Formats: sequence, C-alpha cells, structure tokens
Amino acid sequence: MIRQLLHGLYAVYVILLFVLGLLIIFPGVLVAMILGNPKGGNLVIHLCRFWSDWWMFAIGFGRQSIVIEPIDPNRHYVFVANHTSYLDIPVMFQAIRKNSFRILGKIEMSKIPVFGSLYKLAVVLVDRSSTANRAKSIEALKRTLDQNISILIFPEGTFNETGQPLKHFFDGAFRIAIETGTPIKPTVFLDTSKLMHFSSPMRWKPGISRVVILPEVAVEGLTIDDLPSLKQKVHDMMEAAIIKYR
Repeated sequence: MIRQLLHGLYAVYVILLFVLGLLIIFPGVLVAMILGNPKGGNLVIHLCRFWSDWWMFAIGFGRQSIVIEPIDPNRHYVFVANHTSYLDIPVMFQAIRKNSFRILGKIEMSKIPVFGSLYKLAVVLVDRSSTANRAKSIEALKRTLDQNISILIFPEGTFNETGQPLKHFFDGAFRIAIETGTPIKPTVFLDTSKLMHFSSPMRWKPGISRVVILPEVAVEGLTIDDLPSLKQKVHDMMEAAIIKYR
C-alpha cells in the first residue's frame, strides 16, 4: 500500500514538473511561432533540449551515451531509433546535442493544449487517414532534409510490444534516405521502457537511460532495389546493440 502511494505521488510530481517545464519555455515557443519554419522549428528544438535537461534532472533521470561513432554536427542524417516508451523523445533531445532535427510525429498530438503548439514546430506531422496525406508527409520530410535538417523516424512505427529486441521495420525511413542520398544514423534506447513503460504511463522509476549511437550507414549509389538489404542491415545493427548492452 505504501509502495503504491509513493509511486502515485512520484507520478504526480513528474507530471507537474513536465507541465511546469512546458510553461517555462512557452514564451520562446511564441517567438518560434512568429519566426515559422525552419528558424522557429530550430529554436523549438533548442528549447526542448533545455526542457529535457531540466525536467529529467529534476525527476531523477540521468543519461549515458555509448558512442560507437560520434554524430557529426556538420552533417544531417536520417536518424532511426527503436521505440519502447514515451520517454524516447526527451532522451533523444539529450542524445542529439548539436544537430537540428525534426521528428516524424502523429497529427493527433498537435491538438493537445500548449504542448501542441510546440509539437507542430518540432515535428513533421504524419496523417495516416489517407494515402494522399501520407504522401504529403513524405514530401515534407524530404523538404526538411533539403534544408540540411536531420529527421528522426521510428521505423517500427509503434511501440514494440513483442518481447523481441525489435519489431519489423517499415520502408519509409530507408526509402527517404535512398531517394535523398542522406546517410542513416541508427540509435538505440536501452532503458527507457524500464523507466517508463508505454503500457503504464503513471509508473515512473528514476534511473539512468543509456543511448547507443551506432556508426552511420551510407546510402550513396543505392537504388530502391537495395531497400530490403539496407533495411535488414540497419535492423541487424540495432538488434545486435540491444542484445549486447542489455
């Protein structure tokens, strides 16, 4: 009973600080809305890094990067990452320190008060309601890369509920990388599901979240015919990292 009470009190503390952090950076978000993209979006990414650093420190979350190959701050990438928790995004803001990037995100999240205003500038919205809307999202991602801004995609599509290291990957991230000639930067979250499991958003546990930054995968000279082998190569790299470090 006492354990459940403490968990509940901690969850309330976490959520209150989450909202407080958003309110602190909201004046900057208003400025970003005036600037528009890409300048406003880049400003929001910097604000989110500040918010993520402050919030995770305040709730007792630390981060450890296992860097196999550093992220080049002068390049842009198609970042691909595994997806196991709502905590993945705050941790990603901490892991990608110098590169500006946008996240492929669900359009439904943009309707949340306060958070939605920030969300629309930090992500490329995906509307899966029709084939035409999905195609528009792909074109928006390509335009982002054309501006030398990285993109982040979770190739599993949704949370991994299988019990396996990774789910099957969808083609989107790899197709975009090939068509734009942008290298892929695989990234692995090892502990976010332990600190906050997607099935229990009210169950939080302080601790260290490890991120593995893997070597980039070049796509120069590849065609769409190479997509299956490229996707499998990245899948194998990420799966091996999860198995090794867990």
